[in-house]
Amino acid sequence: MSRIGKNPVTLQPGVSFSVKDNVVTLKGKLGELSQELTGGITVEEKDGKLYVDRPSDSKEHRSKHGLYRALMSNMNEGVSKGFTKELEFVGVGYRATIKGQVLDLALGFSHGIILDIAPEVKVEVESVKGKNPKVKLTSFDKQLLGQVAAKIRSFRPPEPYKGKGIKFVGEILRRKAGKTA
Repeated sequence: MSRIGKNPVTLQPGVSFSVKDNVVTLKGKLGELSQELTGGITVEEKDGKLYVDRPSDSKEHRSKHGLYRALMSNMNEGVSKGFTKELEFVGVGYRATIKGQVLDLALGFSHGIILDIAPEVKVEVESVKGKNPKVKLTSFDKQLLGQVAAKIRSFRPPEPYKGKGIKFVGEILRRKAGKTA
């Protein structure tokens, strides 16, 4: 039995659960998320807990058992509490401005980078004089939030010598020593 897959997911208060045609839907105060189940994996609710079951011990079923349990757990937490990621812009002249759902980035290139953000993700830009600008992303969908954060970071990943670039707040960078004379 999968260690992760055999643990039940306790539904948060205010989260409703439904299954229709192998599509699991969780609805909460922040939004609604759906996940299609493949490979014979089933999900059922007993006493406010979700149990993920697999039909056999084949390799495919074992691999999907823990995966779908983890996805259900993330969906449960997302529709009730939500997720947040913060990015920090380290470098001279690096800026971010927001207009509606469009993020405008100045990252030292000859041109600005304009990025349309999905409507499910809320963006806040924090610019304080003397500190590095920060972009705070909030969403109920953990997968989408990670994709958007990774896309923003990919425009200027941190370099190992001075640490300039876009990094996650709290991320530890491996630094290299520069040239010695």
